[in-house]
Amino acid sequence: MAQAGDSHDPLRQAVAAYLDHLTVERGTARNTVDGYSRDLRRYADHLAEAGVNDLRQVSSDHVVAFGVALRRGRGDRPALAPSSAARALSAVRGLHRFAHAEGWTGDDPARDVRPPSLARRLPKALPLGDVLRLLDLPAGEDARALRDKALLELLYSTGARISEATGLDVDDVDRDDRTVVLDGKGGRQRLVPFGRPALEALDAYLVRGRPALVAKGRGTGALFVNARGGRLSRQGAWQVLKSAAERAGITAPVSPHTLRHSFATHLLEGGADVRVVQELLGHASVTTTQVYTLVTVNTLREVYATTHPRALG
Repeated sequence: MAQAGDSHDPLRQAVAAYLDHLTVERGTARNTVDGYSRDLRRYADHLAEAGVNDLRQVSSDHVVAFGVALRRGRGDRPALAPSSAARALSAVRGLHRFAHAEGWTGDDPARDVRPPSLARRLPKALPLGDVLRLLDLPAGEDARALRDKALLELLYSTGARISEATGLDVDDVDRDDRTVVLDGKGGRQRLVPFGRPALEALDAYLVRGRPALVAKGRGTGALFVNARGGRLSRQGAWQVLKSAAERAGITAPVSPHTLRHSFATHLLEGGADVRVVQELLGHASVTTTQVYTLVTVNTLREVYATTHPRALG
């Protein structure tokens, strides 16, 4: 190892050279470099315990054993979460790839060692009863209450992201056709229908609520307006959802995407085609949408297990 071989500890010298390469030549973010530094320190300790202090001595078995130690823990080192273990193995793969490219090692022992696949997080949808309880809260007649009702109805009726809903202008809504134009990720626009309850809530807000809010500002085309007459922020809309969930007595965790997840899950449970739901959600790939089918299959499995007389037989 040309540069690392002059040191009494060539392994740690190689690690230092790789981290310098990431910082200086690759412009890698400081937080990422710090994380890799901790990961590679753990890797160097692991190799030292195996009697290895030079990258030329490392085999793929050493790398695989390190991956196992990450997931199971070893000695006073606790097991890492799957995402942290994957990052650590990515750091190790980068180190060996760098050392091989520099000519310090004859091969790359980590080339065929893959980080553990991460479990897909299933989206958390509310049961239909919870959604209806949320949307059927007494609205009140003041401007903000009318706005909040319209916002929640539209979020569930269209599956819009909160940022898409707050980005709407009045002109984006066609009340005659009951459709709305949403600006999604990557500048992709989509036309999404919405239901009659959402139309009624929007009409009430646009006639009796929005004018009072807009009068407090300098004029805006935004559909959803805050108390100062400006465009409602994403954080403001998220607070509307959170407060409504608390008032409805919903104990399940609620996130900014809760109504979007519920929209997709309830459509699929009702028999909608996954590609139609993909279009409504604005997903570039149907693979992203298919995670919702896992939710509905899990629901079917639970119902089957608790109701079929021979499910446990």
